[in-house]
Amino acid sequence: MIYTIILILLVIITVSMFSELFLYGLVSTILFIILLPFYYIVRVFNGKFLYGWKEKLGFFKNPKLGDKVIMYHGVSVGEVIALENLIKKTKETFPDYKIVVTTGTKTGQEIAIKKFSNIVDFITYFPFDIPYCVNSFLNKIKPTVVLIAETELWPSFSMLCKAKNIKLYCINGRMSDSTYSLYRFFRHFFKIVLSKYTKILTQSDIDKNKLISIGAPEEKTFVMKNLKFDVKKSEAPVDLGQNGFRVIIAGSTHQGEDEIILDIFKEKQKVYNDIKLLLVPRHTTRLPKIIEIIKSMGLNYGLRSKNDTFEEKSVIILDTMGELSKMYSICHFAFIGGSFNKTGGHNPLEATVYNKPTITGPSIHNFRDIYWLLSRSTAGKIVKTPKELSQYIEKLLSDNDFYTLACKDCEAIFQDQQGAMDVVIQELKSILK
Repeated sequence: MIYTIILILLVIITVSMFSELFLYGLVSTILFIILLPFYYIVRVFNGKFLYGWKEKLGFFKNPKLGDKVIMYHGVSVGEVIALENLIKKTKETFPDYKIVVTTGTKTGQEIAIKKFSNIVDFITYFPFDIPYCVNSFLNKIKPTVVLIAETELWPSFSMLCKAKNIKLYCINGRMSDSTYSLYRFFRHFFKIVLSKYTKILTQSDIDKNKLISIGAPEEKTFVMKNLKFDVKKSEAPVDLGQNGFRVIIAGSTHQGEDEIILDIFKEKQKVYNDIKLLLVPRHTTRLPKIIEIIKSMGLNYGLRSKNDTFEEKSVIILDTMGELSKMYSICHFAFIGGSFNKTGGHNPLEATVYNKPTITGPSIHNFRDIYWLLSRSTAGKIVKTPKELSQYIEKLLSDNDFYTLACKDCEAIFQDQQGAMDVVIQELKSILK
């Protein structure tokens, strides 16, 4: 009880220095202190835990990064992946600056550590948006500039950045229709928050107009396009004996999806004798089960690790690591896995960059914005059921004019969306010494 009172007094003293923070900061802090124990209990009973809570409270060792720090924030997996090439380019362009990456979720933290441990200088969690936590975080990190991916509007964080003269950017900004309705209802409040940003860089004119309508300063809000489209083609040659065949890739499949795609492939092969299947399970630990399924269907299969080719095999399992992205260069079209369960899908752009159409199941939340763009044309298709998947595969195999259009749409989308990374790098060059 005494600790709670002291913490509240500290928060009141802190936020009283910044008039716009007082009410929001006071209310959010009190609610946070009251609700945190209940939230913790609920999470424990659900078999989940509060990962990174100490870091989010600001209780982490001071990394002592110096006075030249660029900070990137991506809340979860999709945002962290979108930042990958930009962070690498930032490190290359600004070698004198330390780079910090923050995330909001455990899975986001795991991906950040996996991708950036040998690139950036510090990885941690984004602070809870109460003044005490944010102030502690900023005093330790001391960022020169903060770039937040997509559209996370944290009032205390933005206002304290402004008070400390830290440049704050929203990059790759977007806003869904459902989120927009909520933000628009509180637009008078978010107008204050958005005024603290140095610039707001959005994925599209639609996103730009939405943000302006909820209070973003028009003179600070610009379109940068979408970072996720800064994907590079692999130059590595691929030879699976694919010449003369149409290769279907089932990329990053999860449990249950292998059966779906193999069933469909077996049926289509009765009509189209020139098709082959490259099956790429997300987790190679499932190989024995997948092989058992293939054998039960009577399909002729081989393994990439044994250098088997389509000249002899109908199905090849890609059981090697790090080769999937280049394999999309040889496919006719691709099914992207992790989409007929709750995984949330995987990145379709690894195929789209080669002008190859993609199909995905209904679970796409990790790449919702990408699938939204692709499905506005024939470049990508979201199907709800295995039956719909079969029907769409039939269309791509049987209708040559439709297939040609889908390939052209892939090319057009990339031409329209690429260049976002250069916009951010040029912006950083304009403000960093």
